[in-house]
Amino acid sequence: MIPAWSRAPLARQRWRVPGRAVPALLLLPLLLLAWPLAAQEATRLFGPPDAPRRLTLRTTTDISVLAPTIRAFLDARTGLAIDYQQWGSNDLYALTAQDCAQGRVAAGLVLSSAVHQMVKLVNDGCAAPWRSEATQALPPGLRWRDEIWGLSSEPAVIVYNRDLLPPGDVPATRFDLLDLLRREDGAYDGKVATYDIETSGLGFLFAFMDSQEASTFGALMEAFARSGAVATCCSAEIIDGVARGEYLLAYNVLGSYAAEQAAADPRLGILTPRDYVLTLARAAILPGPTARADAGALLDFMLSPAGRRALAASNLIIAPSDPDATRRGRRVAIPLGPTLLVAMDQARSQRFIARWRQSFAQ
Repeated sequence: MIPAWSRAPLARQRWRVPGRAVPALLLLPLLLLAWPLAAQEATRLFGPPDAPRRLTLRTTTDISVLAPTIRAFLDARTGLAIDYQQWGSNDLYALTAQDCAQGRVAAGLVLSSAVHQMVKLVNDGCAAPWRSEATQALPPGLRWRDEIWGLSSEPAVIVYNRDLLPPGDVPATRFDLLDLLRREDGAYDGKVATYDIETSGLGFLFAFMDSQEASTFGALMEAFARSGAVATCCSAEIIDGVARGEYLLAYNVLGSYAAEQAAADPRLGILTPRDYVLTLARAAILPGPTARADAGALLDFMLSPAGRRALAASNLIIAPSDPDATRRGRRVAIPLGPTLLVAMDQARSQRFIARWRQSFAQ
């Protein structure tokens, strides 16, 4: 969801628009206390309404995706209910930061795909420590300070329309994608989509990581602008647009959502670029000075063998050997730790988005 104060101009736009307002992501520190926060996208109560204990889970993950894991966790906990709140990444970050600034603990566990924002919350002292056998078993790149943990394994993929994209045009690498966007016949003008990095925290993170990793990043920005590529807010909207033929392909889409929709829609094809593949682990934190025992138990369950099986069944853990990953290139895991604070540095973020916007205004 886009914040209420930026929804109208930023909900869906082409990247050639000049003279944009200051990005919402950059205004966030100044607006945390000055603007009312947007409402959550969806809510659901799991477990008995009269349960003696209730745990609030706030997350960017679609309810339908995480629901099987939540139900599996609650199977052996009849006295517990989970108030599930689904948020957009920027809204979730703003809300959690505001709770922290006001000394309020309104959620037991927060889980987000915009992991750079979660690292910033930990660095700002907004998360409680939790040590268990399950958390200590994680590799260093998936935990930091015993206050943040990576729970999933999801590649950033290219989604394409199998019926409309000629087989010979399916791009194996980012260089192939550049060739499509530069075609003189304009076959892909307005037919390529990706996240709007000013309204999607996940989109910003993927673009920022691309800028650190890919020699093609500057050329891709220029080609996106020249071809009238479309930037929009949400995975579901982008993937639906590809299935309908509004777009021929979409770049840097989160693989879990793509796999879920492709399983039910044969029009959708998925590929992982052969040059390199960004891999994301959704990050969990336990807000407040002290973790709730039920929240820690949910975290431990999602790291347990049973929890990992449930997450994998929902495509939140996609192993390199999966059939859809046969075209996978060099794996670039996004680490959970202080290196991601660079992406949250206000001056650097401002320069990055200004460059992004300036390129598309040419």
